Amino acid sequence: MFLDEPTTGLDPRSRNQVWEIVCALVAEGTTIMLCTQYLEEADQLADGIAVIDRGRVIAEGTPAQLKASVGSAALRVRLLLPQQRSEAEQVLSRQLGAVTLEPDPAALSVACSDTDRAAAAVGELAAAGVRIADFSLNQPTLDEVFLALTGHPADAIPTQQTAPRDEKDAS
Repeated sequence: MFLDEPTTGLDPRSRNQVWEIVCALVAEGTTIMLCTQYLEEADQLADGIAVIDRGRVIAEGTPAQLKASVGSAALRVRLLLPQQRSEAEQVLSRQLGAVTLEPDPAALSVACSDTDRAAAAVGELAAAGVRIADFSLNQPTLDEVFLALTGHPADAIPTQQTAPRDEKDAS
């Protein structure tokens, strides 16, 4: 069965109902070919993914394989007090390496795939008196995979100008 953007424009309840039906079909043995720009849906539902850029398949694999191909997990920390971001950056960089300052003034992230090292870094933040609102250790998202593989967001592709069909059209 081919499904092309089956949940576009649906409210969350209807969207969930569509996915329940799709999952039931798959459980019964139906193969589903899903075309979607909602990569979080593909991540949850797909056994295999093909990333297409400008009409060409540029990568294929399971969600886990694609995520692993672009980098490791990241520890993301959101501070209770944004003014402690500089101190948090120093602690995290000593523990784990280069820190990325997120657009949110209370958030930082750092590449880390070792859960023990991530836990130790969060412990060091607490020991240093840095107050943490929340933290997570996550694999790259499929959105991040797409950006890493293509080098641009989907909507940043320049439109091609078509050549005039004949001299009459050129004037």
